[in-house]
Amino acid sequence: MPALTEHKTKEKTGDAQKPQLRIKLRSYDSKVIDAACRQIVEIAARSGVAIAGPVPLPTEIRRYTVNRSTFVHKDAREQFEMRVHKRLIEIADLNQRFIDALRDLTLPTGVEIEIKTI
Repeated sequence: MPALTEHKTKEKTGDAQKPQLRIKLRSYDSKVIDAACRQIVEIAARSGVAIAGPVPLPTEIRRYTVNRSTFVHKDAREQFEMRVHKRLIEIADLNQRFIDALRDLTLPTGVEIEIKTI
């Protein structure tokens, strides 16, 4: 019978990690989302924080098939699709100047932003 082994967990060192931000952007238009990413990168460059990205994430494609008529002609159908473009930006070494500039940021219409602290 094999002996049971103990799993050792790594203890965290006394170094306090600085908080990081993970910014996810979503939009139906790729040009609009690229403009929003450019604005965030410019703000990061002005405030002197380390930035990783923007990283293009896979485009989510939703396809819908509907009948052209309501009751008859089942073979006549239309197909539609929605493309959701996504970008990821990670910010390290945060400072108050960047956070204030990010609060005052006005993004183009149609861009959804999600900010998480890591």
